[in-house]
Amino acid sequence: MKKFLRWLIHTVLKFLTTIDASGYENIPEKGGFVIAVNHLGFLDVPMAYYALDNWNLFIPVGEKWKESALWRWLGKYLNFIFIDRFNPDLKAIREMIKRMEDGQTLVIAPEGTRARDEKMAQGKPGVAYLASKMGWRIVPVAIIGTEDRVFRSNLKRFRRTQIRLVAGKSFMLPPFPKENREEVLQQYTDEIMCRIAVMIPERNRGYYADHPRLQELLKGSG
Repeated sequence: MKKFLRWLIHTVLKFLTTIDASGYENIPEKGGFVIAVNHLGFLDVPMAYYALDNWNLFIPVGEKWKESALWRWLGKYLNFIFIDRFNPDLKAIREMIKRMEDGQTLVIAPEGTRARDEKMAQGKPGVAYLASKMGWRIVPVAIIGTEDRVFRSNLKRFRRTQIRLVAGKSFMLPPFPKENREEVLQQYTDEIMCRIAVMIPERNRGYYADHPRLQELLKGSG
């Protein structure tokens, strides 16, 4: 079934889109790392299975989708973890840690949901906390061109949607200090988001458009 789904995803995306993927040299050879992405539209989820040759990855998905029989079925074969996005979900967190220890790759959008206004929202701190605590390497990946509005418009005109995937250089967050942990956690979260934002068009940067850390990255300082 996984082979069929992989073939289906590739076939459908090749028919409906033109995808330019770059930055593969920044992807670690072994699993156990995090791919952090922005989330523009519903096409973002299958992008991971299209861009990566192996399926040794998993994606956290909002628990509301678990109510759908179709999404539960897909989740079984596409390695979804249904997670409560609004409350601490210890069961899901333990499962994520276990999979990472087994060498799987976590693909996650720190925003938590797709940008319906086509602009980045403030990132949630969960992945920054886990990456710092567990020592996980992070690869920022920008997804460009998957806005639902753009895709639907192209679909009506029988045009392929032009999509770009760009992987930036991987990095690791320092361990948490004993003091000012909440402030540091926010800084770590912003670091992840700004490293994604620097690779996407200005129109999509939203919450991070004027962030001082983004300005540093745009100037090439760190």
